Amino acid sequence: MERGLLWLPLLAVFIGLAWAGWHEYQKVQAYEAWAAEFDRSKYDIKAMLGQQGDDLTWGRPTRQGPIDLTTLSLQAITSLRLEINGQPVTNEAQPAKGKIELALATASGETYRIPFTDSDLALRWEKALHQSLQALKSASA
Repeated sequence: MERGLLWLPLLAVFIGLAWAGWHEYQKVQAYEAWAAEFDRSKYDIKAMLGQQGDDLTWGRPTRQGPIDLTTLSLQAITSLRLEINGQPVTNEAQPAKGKIELALATASGETYRIPFTDSDLALRWEKALHQSLQALKSASA
């Protein structure tokens, strides 16, 4: 009887972990269906992001698919930078601890922030978007 009572909290922890795993698996499945239409995409627990041509689309992941979707044309972006805790990253070797965001500023003065959990992935996205912006500028020149 006593051993059974000792194992009961452990059983509750395993059930909670199984539920959390299933919940996250459903989010990933919804992301995979959503990301099929994009040239490049990313998923993490904070945001889904996709690039199709000159358009960036991002939103929060849920089991039913992304919510709070925002779409922005690369042509509208005037500046793009990676920030950690609101401070621009100036050195690629800088330790990435804290709130990681890709900040997109537009000519109208709006700043959009796309959250990331992995600084390496955020840095790769920043470089890829800079290349896309340069290609866009050279094509229009």
